[in-house]
Amino acid sequence: MKRQMKTVAVTGLHRGENPQPGPAVIASLRRRFPNLRIIGLSYDPMESSLYGQGADHPDAAYLIPFPGAGATALLERLDMIREKEDLGFVIPCLDSELENYMAIHPQLLERGIGCILPTPDSFKARGKADLYDFCRRIGVPVPVTKLANNTAAVERCAQAIGYPVYVKGRLYNANLARSRADLAQACDEIVKVWGWPLMVQEVLSGEEYDVTGVGDGKGRIVKSCTIRKLLRTSHGKGFAGIVVEDPEIDHLSQRIIHELRWDGPFELEFLKAPGKPHALMEINPRFPAWIDFPSQIGCNLPALLLERLLDQEPQPLRTCAAGQMFVRHCVDLVGEFSSFADMASSGERIFKPRSVPLESTP
Repeated sequence: MKRQMKTVAVTGLHRGENPQPGPAVIASLRRRFPNLRIIGLSYDPMESSLYGQGADHPDAAYLIPFPGAGATALLERLDMIREKEDLGFVIPCLDSELENYMAIHPQLLERGIGCILPTPDSFKARGKADLYDFCRRIGVPVPVTKLANNTAAVERCAQAIGYPVYVKGRLYNANLARSRADLAQACDEIVKVWGWPLMVQEVLSGEEYDVTGVGDGKGRIVKSCTIRKLLRTSHGKGFAGIVVEDPEIDHLSQRIIHELRWDGPFELEFLKAPGKPHALMEINPRFPAWIDFPSQIGCNLPALLLERLLDQEPQPLRTCAAGQMFVRHCVDLVGEFSSFADMASSGERIFKPRSVPLESTP
């Protein structure tokens, strides 16, 4: 039975140097559902999408507790927001919040709030600490990665792998250490934010590829788009990309999603070193920040996700044609400081109605 259209909540609203997926997800949803009410769930009153208007900005925004506050605090805040919004669906867009949403998923369903999430086992298997063993088990190429729970262990891992190495946090951040002298600083910066354990990883050099798509939870990729990164930010985010056809990447992606029985959005990051097969670098449990690019060329994956939440027959999507590309650009958002003050003090902001909705992509 089809579900009634209600308000959709989207997280990850920052679109600065290290852009988050939220605004691109919002823009994609409005291409298919131009009159949809979308609210933003923000962790910081300085997230950039809180201070603009347009199809990629929410109709209202609410501050929520940082993920470290735990699942109970998140649920309590969502209950407060439900007193003002007819909240029907949530699309989480950040790695760090997924565990909290998985913990409260039964309570969300009891409240009539739809949210498509991976199983705890799938989520753990794709985590940085477990990815190496998972890939070795299913025969997917992956850089050598070792887990370290203290500084001495980091040194032993780096020596065993051979310099240079990447030192990575459990959820985010990666620092390059070219020698033992670099290790202390590389570790300290990450541990201060994310704590232990750390991953020490072999460095591979080559072309970077991204695959984004939606899994059906039964081992199948419903639809996907593959790009080669043309430009990257200092954080490794794709700032420009081009659609490619690559049977090897397709085969690896299908094997990974099949083994995980992945449910919902995903991003697979591959690296192709000269003379070597594609190696899987990361599996991100959400849409990437460039997700509105395939939406603009007829492959609207966030809309596909919402259609599933609504129990609607999905609209046919185009296959992304090789050679189509995107380049991101930045703009200045202008507003009144009072808007920031209101958001910081009250934890919410209601925007003026959008004047021109995005046209739906055929």
